[in-house]
Amino acid sequence: MTPSDRDCLALYDEGATRHPLDRALLLVAAAEPGVNWADQPLGRRDARLLALRCDWFGPRLDAVQACPACGQSMNLSVDLQALLRSSPAGDAGMPDGPADATVVEAAGARFRLVTTRDLAALAAGAPDVESAANMLLNRLALAGPPTTNWSPEQRATIEAALDATDPLAHVTLQACCEQCGHVWPAELDIAAALWAELADRAKDAIAQVHVLASAYGWSEEQVLTLTPARRQLYLQQVLA
Repeated sequence: MTPSDRDCLALYDEGATRHPLDRALLLVAAAEPGVNWADQPLGRRDARLLALRCDWFGPRLDAVQACPACGQSMNLSVDLQALLRSSPAGDAGMPDGPADATVVEAAGARFRLVTTRDLAALAAGAPDVESAANMLLNRLALAGPPTTNWSPEQRATIEAALDATDPLAHVTLQACCEQCGHVWPAELDIAAALWAELADRAKDAIAQVHVLASAYGWSEEQVLTLTPARRQLYLQQVLA
């Protein structure tokens, strides 16, 4: 069910100045409150966000990307429900429970799954990509040498095992340029995409309030009380 303009504006007010990771938690809490989403596996969080996006705006997500080879803009379309169905655990993304409820064994060590809290720690204290990769794996390690500088080969093995166990935590789509035929991996950040759509809805609602308040002297509350269909009729009169 599409959220009302009031709901969009309330969420936008709460999340506009937040870090993108906090916005993701804000959105998923709107869908399922009472869960400590910061410590849930990313796949479970994003499965819930994918389902929320389907509920709010439909299962098809359209985006525009520029080809990294020739610069040509192209449209990408994703069936989010099909993406959810492709996860081994279905719409749940991962089994219920905290990230350490699922153990992944790779490169001679045992790891829990990645959480939003882990990404926040990296954003706050990793100077470069390699340091971030080592920092993340050391946070996830449940057994094995502490503070390990993992080799590129070890990191690749561990990351592949984590992705296989929690596939919705890191969704990569194959994009192909219609102009030059170049193929590249395009990452899907469902939290960012959903926030952008919600922000557009909120800004559109404010634009309508501005037009009708200026024309009729109504308050924001009076404009938002109108049904969308009736509001459009008034906008047509004002803009005619």
